[in-house]
Amino acid sequence: MTTSTASDQREEAAAKRRRVATQRVRDARDRLTSTTGTRPAFDYELMRMFAQNRLSASLVVLLLVITVGFLSGLWTGPTTAAIWTVCVLIIHAIIVTKCRQFLATPEVEVNIKSWRLRFVTLDLLFGLAWMFNLVQPIGVVENTGTFMLFVMLLVVAVSSMLAFSVPIAVFAATLPVTCAVALNFALKGSLYEYILAAMAVTAEGYFLLLAHRLYSSALQTLQARAEKDMLIGELEQAKIISDEARHRAEAANISKSRFLAQMSHELRTPLNAILGFSEVMKNEIFGAHTVPAYKDYSNDIHDSGQHLLGLINEILDLSRIEAGRYELNEEAVSLIGVVEDCHHLVKLRAKNRLITIHENFEPDLPRVWADERALRQIALNLLSNAIKFTPQGGEIWVKVGWTASGGQYFSVKDTGPGIPEDEIPVVLASFGQGSNAIKSAEQGAGLGLPIAKSLVDLHGGTFTLKSKLRVGTEVIIALPPERVMAALAPLSEPSPTLQPKEPAHPVEERNGRRRSSVAGRNG
Repeated sequence: MTTSTASDQREEAAAKRRRVATQRVRDARDRLTSTTGTRPAFDYELMRMFAQNRLSASLVVLLLVITVGFLSGLWTGPTTAAIWTVCVLIIHAIIVTKCRQFLATPEVEVNIKSWRLRFVTLDLLFGLAWMFNLVQPIGVVENTGTFMLFVMLLVVAVSSMLAFSVPIAVFAATLPVTCAVALNFALKGSLYEYILAAMAVTAEGYFLLLAHRLYSSALQTLQARAEKDMLIGELEQAKIISDEARHRAEAANISKSRFLAQMSHELRTPLNAILGFSEVMKNEIFGAHTVPAYKDYSNDIHDSGQHLLGLINEILDLSRIEAGRYELNEEAVSLIGVVEDCHHLVKLRAKNRLITIHENFEPDLPRVWADERALRQIALNLLSNAIKFTPQGGEIWVKVGWTASGGQYFSVKDTGPGIPEDEIPVVLASFGQGSNAIKSAEQGAGLGLPIAKSLVDLHGGTFTLKSKLRVGTEVIIALPPERVMAALAPLSEPSPTLQPKEPAHPVEERNGRRRSSVAGRNG
């Protein structure tokens, strides 16, 4: 019940994460879709940027209005300048208030069209207020044209920088001022005034272009951010799917292990009976068969049972290795001794196929710290494969010796048909068979090499397979130097008058045996 509840909670949490990720992807895609269908539109983000810019520059605008109002009072009089300053400050205060109200409103409750109209209207009033200040009878006083142009440029520049995220607001805030100033200059009729009018129009065009570039840059930034959010959402979806697939694979692997553990007993019990009774019938213990063919059938039954038993053992070994439950029973082992024993086991089979096995062992190799059963299984798998795929009259070379790094290696080289280079990963995979193995009369389950490689990996060694078509195949197993045991000199008895000294080499006790810790290659 507890396992079922935990599984349900995990599935519910995964489903919730999937829904959230899907919603994020949908929101990002909606933001990339334009309301007009012509370009990406991020209306809310642009309006929010407009409001934030206005609030951040509110103090600067306040100082600008007060400064211009004070200077314009020198020509228009204190009363007119004060009235104008108060009116502009009121408009500015309304703009700041509306911006704060917009930022405080939740996004789902914001009506973009209504707020855009409010901001554009307020910017238009702001621009008209500046226009009324600049087209006052300032112009009747000589040498005020430069002041008018300077104030216009300042107003246009500030408005373009603050309102670029809403292009209509830029036009509303700058065009009235520019048009009024340029027209005022043009009506004067002098060449100097014409030049000032042209400069005013040119400056307006420049700042409008600059505002457009800023708007495009902001739009591209928002678009890139939305695409990033969409990509993150899709990655989260892929991760969730991957996690669910991994959980399913782990559950399937556990079920497979349980199934194999149970089926190993269920299969071996009747298989032992088949092997036992077929062996009795094959050896004719209770009397000769009346029909000679029955003896041949008994041999076939016994051989098939042996093959099935070997296959079951290989599958179980591979299952334990993949599940990480294969435990190494390590001890001091002679690699040459293991290889020689395996050679004797397969010698008769090789002789029947007229295959010659050559041995090349380096003398005086120290023992290695390894699992003897695993080493025997590796050697038998490699020798059996070599005999299986070597044609009659072929040759096999078995070598044991030192590696360049101080470890020990064991190699099996045959004169078989070889393996294509693109099929090497296949034959190293579980149940994988190359094209030559499929054509062979002695087909196997494709587990020999994968089991051997996995056992070598458990020992921290390397498994190398080299093959060339119509030349042969060589498999090299290398054990690391730290598994090679060097002969150590016996410890001398300490003098009774002296304090005992620690041994020169640390001593370990494994499996009830005391042995010297692994040193490097001796000599």
